[in-house]
Amino acid sequence: YYDISAKSNYNFEKPFLWLARKLIGDGNLEFVAMPALVPPEVIMDPQWQNQIEKDLKEAQDTALPEEDED
Repeated sequence: YYDISAKSNYNFEKPFLWLARKLIGDGNLEFVAMPALVPPEVIMDPQWQNQIEKDLKEAQDTALPEEDED
């Protein structure tokens, strides 16, 4: 039995760690924190960016059709 809280993430990993230890058969198994990875740098062609901005502006300026009340 583990006292956990989903709201505050208190002992949230404990049941999963216990289960992993049982499945692997290693009582010394530990979870490690995932390293913070730098997001990949996006290189966008200026023409493609202009096209996307044009499409977005067009979509924002387009009126939506009236909804039918069924």
